[in-house]
Amino acid sequence: MTQPTEAQAETYDRLVPMLTAAHREMSELSRKKQDGIVNALKIRNINRLLDELLEVLGDDPSRDFLEKLDEDTLPQNSDVVLLLSQWQAALGQFKKLHYGNDPTTYESRWFTVEYPRP
Repeated sequence: MTQPTEAQAETYDRLVPMLTAAHREMSELSRKKQDGIVNALKIRNINRLLDELLEVLGDDPSRDFLEKLDEDTLPQNSDVVLLLSQWQAALGQFKKLHYGNDPTTYESRWFTVEYPRP
C-alpha cells in the first residue's frame, strides 16, 4: 500500500468533518424514523463526498468493502447510517496508518509521498 500524497491528506482533512456531520445528521433521522427513505438530494450530496474520499483512500484494501449510496433504490435512513459508519471506520484506519508523531520534529503530521516517515 502506497503512502498518500499531500493533496490526498488535504482532501481527507477537508472532507472527513463533512462526512462526520452527514453521519450525525443521518443518525438523528434514523433515530426518529429508521425506515424513512432518504431523498435523492441527500444521496447525491453524500455521494459527492464519498467519490472524493474514495480517491483519498487510493489503493487501501478497505476500498473493497465500501459502497456509495444507491440513487436508484433510495435507501432507508438506517442503511445510510450503516454505510457511513463503514466509511468512517475505513478512513479512521487510513489516518491511523499514515498520520502520527514525527520523531524528528515531535509534531503530529501526515506521512506522505512528499514527506515520508523518517
